[in-house]
Amino acid sequence: MNRSIAGWVTHHWTKWVILVLSLILMMGMGMLGSKLTSVQENDISSWLPGDAESTKVIDKASEFSDPDAIPAVVLYVNDSGITPDDVAKATADAAEFKEVDSVTEVSPPIPSEDGKALQVIPTISMGSDGWDKLPGLVDDIKGIATKDAGDLKVSLAGPAALGADQAEAFSGIDGVLLLSALAIVFVILLITYRSLQLAILFLLCGGAAVGVAQGVVYLLAKYADLTVNGQSAGILSVLVLGAGVDYALLLVARYREELHNYEDRHEAMAHALHRAAPAILASGATVIIGLLCLMFAQMNSTAGLGPVGAAGIACALLVMMVTLPALLVIVGRWIFWPFVPRFGDPIKSEKGFWAKVGQRIAKAPRAVWVTTTLILIALGLGITQLGANGMSNEDSFTKEQPSVVAEKKLAEHFPGGAGSPVAVVSNTQQANEVKEALSGVKGLDPASVAEKGAGGGTTYFEATLTSAPDSTEAFDTIDRARDAVHDIAGADALVGGNTAVNKDVQEASAADNLLIIPIILVVVLLVLGVLLRAIAAPLILLLTVVVSFAAALGISGLVFKYVFGFEGADSSFPLFVFVFLVALGIDYNIFLMTRVREEALKLGTRRGALVGLAATGGVITSAGFVLAGTFAALATLPIVFMAELGFAVAVGVLLDTIIVRSVLVTALNLDIGKKIWWPSRLAHKDDVPEGPAGDDVIESKVSV
Repeated sequence: MNRSIAGWVTHHWTKWVILVLSLILMMGMGMLGSKLTSVQENDISSWLPGDAESTKVIDKASEFSDPDAIPAVVLYVNDSGITPDDVAKATADAAEFKEVDSVTEVSPPIPSEDGKALQVIPTISMGSDGWDKLPGLVDDIKGIATKDAGDLKVSLAGPAALGADQAEAFSGIDGVLLLSALAIVFVILLITYRSLQLAILFLLCGGAAVGVAQGVVYLLAKYADLTVNGQSAGILSVLVLGAGVDYALLLVARYREELHNYEDRHEAMAHALHRAAPAILASGATVIIGLLCLMFAQMNSTAGLGPVGAAGIACALLVMMVTLPALLVIVGRWIFWPFVPRFGDPIKSEKGFWAKVGQRIAKAPRAVWVTTTLILIALGLGITQLGANGMSNEDSFTKEQPSVVAEKKLAEHFPGGAGSPVAVVSNTQQANEVKEALSGVKGLDPASVAEKGAGGGTTYFEATLTSAPDSTEAFDTIDRARDAVHDIAGADALVGGNTAVNKDVQEASAADNLLIIPIILVVVLLVLGVLLRAIAAPLILLLTVVVSFAAALGISGLVFKYVFGFEGADSSFPLFVFVFLVALGIDYNIFLMTRVREEALKLGTRRGALVGLAATGGVITSAGFVLAGTFAALATLPIVFMAELGFAVAVGVLLDTIIVRSVLVTALNLDIGKKIWWPSRLAHKDDVPEGPAGDDVIESKVSV
């Protein structure tokens, strides 16, 4: 940010104009942001890869079945054996189910072979925007079934019951999650600055940034066809709050130190913006570009998160780089009370903790970076315990869910795939061959293969799996079914259904990992190259980030398995962690290395590295704790994926700020020396000699 723009933002009267315009923007966007839930798309198509076989089945089968219809399985169990009265009860319930809103079809009672259970399958049509009411509909059905049940044990299984449990688990993603994150950030800010009013100001700006971001995303979803689901909406609030407060911390740290150098707070803020804003904007741009790389993903849900997150980061930058500076110069120095920075007072960080750490590293930098790297690589070996190959329905929740318990009971009396049929479409001319081939597939109940509709040259079949629909055995059955029908010449047969959807999601997520992670690495490398005007430094920094990412995954894999007891992770988990750790974690390297470069131009690389660490150590560590705490709030949701994501990002950020950035990168700077700036002119600049006692290593004015 050049001096003229910085001066304009903090001018004696334009600050009031900025404040008024900001309040108008925040109120308007906040009102729109409150409508974000209304434009969320949580149906299957908003998650699936567009070219997946199961997606094509949904499109073709829409002529014969409602693509937004999902079955619920009402299970009646009488351990003493089903009686005529039990059948009459289930029959009466089936008739009453038809009166429930959105229930379009109800099967008659179906007895189990062991004579101890009945199942009734109501089909619920959710429409394009009816997923929010699913828990209520499931409760209505359960209320009817449990009324006057007598000796019958009633439970609800199937996709509708599972969807209701998932909807309730995500119901706290907008309110509880944000409040948890705010509480965590507030505590960290109080510990960091010990100033109640400053912590409140940070939270107000962070909350305002979230509101503006939600409003912008609402407009994009409403008028620009942006796909937003519950997952991306929840991550948006955490991402904006964490990144926004980080940017605020880094700016305010520079401003606080400039208040020691300038008596006029407007001049101090103008200088702080001029010096700190370029690094902050470069960091924000790196995050934005990194998130936009997600648009290359096959998964619609992953591709949609990219622009959602990018818009959020842009809003965070706007609020923290324009509104916050204006507010700070309006309120004056008292905002830092009880530790108010006074003009002319010495800057404590010149002889602080991180300055001493730098001095210790300087004694044996090569030994430090080699040892640190080996430890991080050893931690990375824990990746072998991660098991990011997808999870069953039971393993995807942190708490036991009614639908999962009911699914186990259902499997005791009926084929494992009851209520979640395999869907197949083929050309009508080859329909008989397709039906015969499906009947011979191991893992499908031959008697269950049935034609459900035909028209327009296409025939639609359904079949029942003999194993649980979310099991590895069921995935193998889908592979066998696809091989069988694909071999039929001219049939153009496709296999879908809920199990096929889950399988295609896991495969697409794994493919996205291999595609997008290298793209993001290239993007980050280019941004670092432009910012640092070198080749060697960006390559070295990128390697440190990759090592940090591997260590974070390794620690997570060990903790998930041996501490939390989680059974693996989703296939998309490594990609999400990588995006947030690399895109956000590279921020800290940018802040450190831009400061090191600034000092190296005056003092040489070795002394510049020590000054850079001393100047940025405290505030970047604080920023890391804020970001880690914000993502840790994801653990408040009873979804294993969210809990794992929050833990891994939090651990990775702390590793990056405390170990990688402060120890590893500083040691590399000291050991490699000026060659780290190759091929720029700075690679030829020698260190300026230190004073006799070495006390002037950090003699320049310390700032962020």
